[in-house]
Amino acid sequence: MGYRVALAQINSTVGDIPGNTRKIMEYIKKARERRADLVVFPELAITGCPPRDLLLKPSFIRDNRRALEMIIDETEEITAVVGFVDYSELPLVKNIYDPSVLPKNPLYNAAALIRDKKLIGTQYKIHLPNYDVFDEKRYFEPGSESSIFDLDGIRIGVNICEDIWIDNGPFEVQAKKGADLIVNITASPFYVGKTRIRRELIRRRAKENRVAVVYLNLVGGQDDLVFDGGSYLFNREGEPIACCKQFEEELLVADLDGDKITLPEADPIEEIYGALLLGIGDYVRKNGFSKVVIGLSGGIDSAVTAALARDALGADNVVGVSMPSKVTSRSSIEDAEKLSQNLGITFKIIPIHRIVDAYTDALSSEFEGMAPDVTEENIQARIRGNILMALSNRFGYLVLSTGNKSELAVGYCTLYGDMAGGLAVISDVPKTLVYELARYINTIGEKEVIPDNILKKEPSAELREGQKDSDALPPYEVLDAILHAYIEEHKSKDEIIEMGFDEKVVSDVIWRVDHNEYKRQQAPPGIKITPRAFGSGRRMPITNRYEG
Repeated sequence: MGYRVALAQINSTVGDIPGNTRKIMEYIKKARERRADLVVFPELAITGCPPRDLLLKPSFIRDNRRALEMIIDETEEITAVVGFVDYSELPLVKNIYDPSVLPKNPLYNAAALIRDKKLIGTQYKIHLPNYDVFDEKRYFEPGSESSIFDLDGIRIGVNICEDIWIDNGPFEVQAKKGADLIVNITASPFYVGKTRIRRELIRRRAKENRVAVVYLNLVGGQDDLVFDGGSYLFNREGEPIACCKQFEEELLVADLDGDKITLPEADPIEEIYGALLLGIGDYVRKNGFSKVVIGLSGGIDSAVTAALARDALGADNVVGVSMPSKVTSRSSIEDAEKLSQNLGITFKIIPIHRIVDAYTDALSSEFEGMAPDVTEENIQARIRGNILMALSNRFGYLVLSTGNKSELAVGYCTLYGDMAGGLAVISDVPKTLVYELARYINTIGEKEVIPDNILKKEPSAELREGQKDSDALPPYEVLDAILHAYIEEHKSKDEIIEMGFDEKVVSDVIWRVDHNEYKRQQAPPGIKITPRAFGSGRRMPITNRYEG
């Protein structure tokens, strides 16, 4: 076709309308310099995604529209597709937020098609997702028309995110109207396995409808979500022509009639590693922090958390703290110190045994005649949480908590103790996967990062003499398989038992999951890497007596 398309895979920040706008205009200029005919930006590129209740602020909507006007003025001799929020001048008859107040103007998740300083047309998102992390029906009204725009003989259709996923939906409508190229702008959050699903969808849509497809995804971390990029251009034969990197900003220019390329294989562990690094880096920097502090126990979870933080932020921005008590083994302190040396991060030792003694003395009359139990164990964890938060307050560090998904699922964690922090880095990573990540991290550098002893030792919270996780939990291979069936696959207790697991073990695990929701809802946000992450991806009631 002799038509050049620029894939502007940018990292927008929610609410930073001026910064996002400057970036969009810079990329338009770069695309024009590279002789692109069309430059495409992600869904909600101006506002950042997801803007959530910022959409309830009229000033926010107005500012995003003013930004669009600025962008329009920068489109001399080029066409651009830009995601933004539009509104109707006509008010709604209803108000879904408060029926008692006056009607409001409806909002639309929109794509602007701009050419040579003119707004050629606006396409509204038709299918509004309302599942998993999506809540678009809370904010937006659906569009109704799937338009086609004729630009110098190239017939272009634009649709938004969910609209490409619907069979016999807007994509097919635009194809039947004679589109030569269909542009889908999206903000599609990452989870492991999604790359393959997306590729197959785009290939099938292009081939079955005999139309070229641009799939332009947002990249960047936003709270608990990671948008992984991985944008594509496919030709009308369903063959890939261009592919942007995952987890990086990029401006990729390609011809619609360019040669077929071979897409890189999607390695699950490599993708998870990339997602966690992007999630950490953006959460820290976008929220105004520069350094993080981590409690280093000498165990696998804190080791992987520290390694990820170092790779995301640089060694100078990571502080590791060992806080030994009377029951902490010497090898745990040595393993934490060796890990810190390998990573090149700052390492501190702050003993807590005298603080534990002070707590014990203060509570001695209240606990007189009672044998020590989990209470004394949790006091240690909470002292450590207090120390990390004190360092955070004094030096402006962000505390990274180190609990994994398996522990959080069954409540094998301490409120206001090891759960204390600003970001729970691996809270969506099951324990067995934590070990896989550790082994992967040890393969990508010039030398071993996570000491072999940490990988080999039996997991332990080390809050009492000789304690092991296996004292309270089934082997992690068993636990993670049951959790996957119950949480990710929504299987019932009976269905899981039919898979061959012990009935008593399954019942205990499910009871623990259901009765520890109150803990998880008090945890810091964690980076989503599975289809069913705790938090925005799994919204369970705390008070819940359903069994099954």
